[in-house]
Amino acid sequence: MNFAPFLDPIALAIVLGGTLVAVVLRTPLGDLGRAVAALRTLGRRRFAVEPLLDQVGAFGRIAKRHGMIALDRSVIADPDLAAAVAAIVDGAAPEQVSALIDQRRLARFERHRAAAEMWTGIADIAPAMGMIGTLIGLVQMFTAMRDPKTIGAAMAVALLTTLYGAIVACLVATPVAARLKRNARHEAQERARLAAPLAELAIFQPRLGARELAA
Repeated sequence: MNFAPFLDPIALAIVLGGTLVAVVLRTPLGDLGRAVAALRTLGRRRFAVEPLLDQVGAFGRIAKRHGMIALDRSVIADPDLAAAVAAIVDGAAPEQVSALIDQRRLARFERHRAAAEMWTGIADIAPAMGMIGTLIGLVQMFTAMRDPKTIGAAMAVALLTTLYGAIVACLVATPVAARLKRNARHEAQERARLAAPLAELAIFQPRLGARELAA
């Protein structure tokens, strides 16, 4: 199949360029960067909380043997878990630790949701830009009815912009947005399982912070 007739730089510029401008205008720069960076996560395995739960269990054993202050020297890659353990070492109560985990989990979910919404916005904008390109092509075609050489090019822009808009929306932006939203919901549900074990770990903490006792 010859795909050359389906390639038109003017139609591509209208759809892709117009969509890009509209997305940049409606999206904060931070969300825009996260939405682009989120593409790297699509090929990864979905988030699993079991390694973090195992780490919390190991922290409990360390705290029983060496005291809560020993956790201060632990190397923790996950930022949410690191923040919770730091709060526990500083003497946070179980309910405070649970609130911290929930707060960070919701904040993370909102960041992921904002990234997914950018791709949802692309899915909404691209067909509209395709329609704008169609109108531009039709205007060019009607104004050049006396010149048969330009009618074909104008008709190509009118038709291909609609095609490009539909392809960008249905085959790119919508699937990406759906996968990002699904992954965000899954990670939020998994991270909710951290609250109870971390609150239980905080029970071992004396009423005074461990750092205060060491001082």
